[in-house]
Amino acid sequence: MGGGMYKVVDYLIQAQTEGAGTADLRVLDTRGGGRAIFSPPILILAMFKVLFGRLSGRLVGLHVNMAERLSLFRKGALILLARALGLPVVLHLHAAQLHHFYRGLPGPLQWLVRWIFASASLVVVLGEQARRFVIEELGVPASQVEILINGVPGSKEPRRAFDPNGPFNILFLGNLMERKGVSDLLKALASPEMKARQSKWHARLAGGGDVEHYRALARTLGVPDNTEFVGWADQAKAAKLIAHADVLILPSYDEGLPLVILEALAKGVAVIATPVGEIPAVLTHGVDNWFVQPGDVQGIANAFCTLMDNPPLRITLETGGADIYTRKFSMDVFFRNVARIHQERFGFCASQSDRQQTS
Repeated sequence: MGGGMYKVVDYLIQAQTEGAGTADLRVLDTRGGGRAIFSPPILILAMFKVLFGRLSGRLVGLHVNMAERLSLFRKGALILLARALGLPVVLHLHAAQLHHFYRGLPGPLQWLVRWIFASASLVVVLGEQARRFVIEELGVPASQVEILINGVPGSKEPRRAFDPNGPFNILFLGNLMERKGVSDLLKALASPEMKARQSKWHARLAGGGDVEHYRALARTLGVPDNTEFVGWADQAKAAKLIAHADVLILPSYDEGLPLVILEALAKGVAVIATPVGEIPAVLTHGVDNWFVQPGDVQGIANAFCTLMDNPPLRITLETGGADIYTRKFSMDVFFRNVARIHQERFGFCASQSDRQQTS
């Protein structure tokens, strides 16, 4: 039930090829599947696994995937243990809001966060904004920070052929929350422009969070009945939803580089998104994506109407998105970059591929 960070780990595990000369990636869970406050026993078990791996000689390094809040301190404990054991650590930062979280911490905890990041052999970030924050505010030397753009596998789910006589399928896929702009999306779907075209479109909102709150909001706003809340979606269901969509909408206020956008590009689905986080650094308005500003309800409604009324533009975005996915966001490109980092930072070569590295 995890979000993008968990998907990254899962995709890397799935992409492994036996005998490829890369480290053997193993998942090391520090949280468990329950509520975060019940994670300490899982973290302690993970720390014992690290200790055993080090003593056995099979553990060559730790690739730590980190978010903000409790993830920061759980993974921080793991990083400090690894460095005490002489293990190199790659700290892979996925958090979209760590800068906000860090600035709200008291001085001693800010010092602890800087110490955790300084203890990593390499800090991997999603883009230039995160790189500047890690260097300028956390004090990590520039030589120890590297930008690595995420990648996703191509979906095996066949893409639905566009039906000019059928409904235009709109998809939101993500946790239903205000940071993701869900209220703005519902207001756009309730706009006069969209109501006038009600017979021409169908919207699905897929994801966890406070689903009942947003269902109630949709009723209050008068969102047309052709808007559907489908709940949380696992990988298979998410892939099917994307394959049947004509446009993916993500009107967020704050993001890193969301995997759901990359997954839509991989399937050749047009994307409407906000230029926040690392998104505007890798996507281009009108070429592989259509930008709307955060909170611009009218802009979201206009974007939907534009793509419904202008099939050539939709095709341009689909083609451009599929092209940039192949060049920059494919799983092959991502896995090769991760494998290179492991070889450089964990000090092993192809002849040592029977040794183990944990993620």
